[in-house]
Amino acid sequence: MRDPYEVLGVPRSANAAAIKSAYRKLAKKHHPDSNKDDPKAAERFSEINSANEIIGDEDKRKQFDRGEIDADGKPRFQGFPGGGGPRGRAGPGGFESYNFRSGGAGPGQGAGAFEDILNSMFGGGVRGARPGAGGGAQFEFDTGGVGFDLDVNVAMSVSLEESVKGGEKRVRLPNGKELNVKIPAGVVEGQQIRLRGQGETAQGHPPGDLLITIGIAPHPFFKIEGADLRIDLPVTLYEAVLGGKVRVPTLGNAVELSVPKNTSSGRTFRLKGKGLPKSGGTGDLFVTIRIMLPDGNDAELEALMEKWRDQHPYNPRSGLG
Repeated sequence: MRDPYEVLGVPRSANAAAIKSAYRKLAKKHHPDSNKDDPKAAERFSEINSANEIIGDEDKRKQFDRGEIDADGKPRFQGFPGGGGPRGRAGPGGFESYNFRSGGAGPGQGAGAFEDILNSMFGGGVRGARPGAGGGAQFEFDTGGVGFDLDVNVAMSVSLEESVKGGEKRVRLPNGKELNVKIPAGVVEGQQIRLRGQGETAQGHPPGDLLITIGIAPHPFFKIEGADLRIDLPVTLYEAVLGGKVRVPTLGNAVELSVPKNTSSGRTFRLKGKGLPKSGGTGDLFVTIRIMLPDGNDAELEALMEKWRDQHPYNPRSGLG
C-alpha cells in the first residue's frame, strides 16, 4: 500500500484531529454507495480505510513513524539486538539469507552456548559444532526432524459493507505475488480465510496455506457494537423543536425516522433489524440525535433566543448541584 500520509493527503506533522478530518472527507467522497458507476471506488475506499487504520491509531502511527511496521501494518525486520547475531542480505524472491559469524567463541562463551542460541532460533535443528578452518566453528542444520511451517499469514482490511455483503479483493503476499480473494458475506473481525496451497514452497514438502486475517475498517458513520450499529444523526434546531421526518442511512437503503417535537440532543432511537446479521436474526441500529446549529453568526436567531430566554427561562443543569 502507498504511504498512509500520502493516501490521506496530510503531512507527517499533522495532529490527530487533522487526520480524522481528512479521513472523514475522503471516506465520504469515495464511499462505494456514492460512486456506484466507478469500479475503482471500492478499492480507493479500502485504501483510505487502511491508511486510517495505521496513522489514525496513535500506537500504530508511532510504530510506523519509527519504521517498526510498514504501510500494511506488518512488522518490519529490525535485525538482531546487539549486532552479534546473523546478518541478513536479500536473497532470491525477496527473502533474506543469513551468514553466521565464524571464529572462536567470545569470552565466557563456548561453542555450546552459541549452539543453544541457534537451537532456540531454529527449533532444535542444529546438530552441533565441529572445528572448521582457522579454528572457527561450523554448524550443521538438520532439517530431517524439523517440521517446516510454510503457511503465510497476511492481514486484510475490508469495509463494513464488504463484511456484510461479501465481495472480491486483491491481496499482496510478502513475496510480491498478488491474488484475488473472495470475501464471504458475514465475515467478522479476526476471522481467518484459508487458501490451501497458496503459501510458501520447499522441495520435498507440500506447499503451505495462505491464512488471511480479516479486519473491519472504521466506518465514517457507523460504530459496531456486536451485531448492533450506532450512528450520530445531525438534526437542525427547528427539526428538534418542531419534529418531523429525517432520513437515516443504513447498510441497505436509507429510511425515514419520525423525530417527535421537542427532542433533545442525545436522545436515542432504535431501528429494529437494521444492524448486522447474526445467528437467528439481525442486530439493531441505534440512532442518537445531535442538534447542530447553523454555521456562522445569525443575528435573527440570536434575537429570537434572547427573547425566548427572557420570557421562558429554564435550567437543564439544576439537578447537577
